[in-house]
Amino acid sequence: MKNMVLLVIDTQKGITDARLFAFEKIRDNIRTLIEKARESGVEVVFVQHDDGEGSGFSVGDKDFEIFEEFRPNDGEKVFVKKVNSALHKSVGLSDYLSGKGVKKIVAVGLQTNFCIDATIHTGFDLGFEMLVPAYANSTFDSEYMSAETAYRYYNEFLWNGRFAKCIPMDDAVRLLEERRK
Repeated sequence: MKNMVLLVIDTQKGITDARLFAFEKIRDNIRTLIEKARESGVEVVFVQHDDGEGSGFSVGDKDFEIFEEFRPNDGEKVFVKKVNSALHKSVGLSDYLSGKGVKKIVAVGLQTNFCIDATIHTGFDLGFEMLVPAYANSTFDSEYMSAETAYRYYNEFLWNGRFAKCIPMDDAVRLLEERRK
């Protein structure tokens, strides 16, 4: 059954680093999920955020490129967006997934309180079952809250049971491995 994808959002060189909350754990978990998805035949789809020409975070800029440890394999889809939600109509991803009959999206990446949040809300509104593995998204400290507080607020309070199912990492791995059977 190919009704599920692993969606890797905005894991770009300019923001995938030790400034993130729980960086090493997040990095290891995302890498594991990508490997398990590939081993199990679950499609891995990548999204990159383009802040516009001259921003330093646009097509052709070093910081725009996908973090080397998560690099897409040949043939894996990569979508570029200029809005927060990876599933906004302008990106084309929602139409692509709907056309393939995808029902479940395992969403990972950056940043928790921006593009991940927007994508989870949009996915919910579009009728996708949004699954969020623990410690597979992150963000930075801001003047309003610490990165850890932001992570916990969205993952442990706002999304779970409302807009998504926030699941333990072991459950996410098991879900991907079951697709192999």
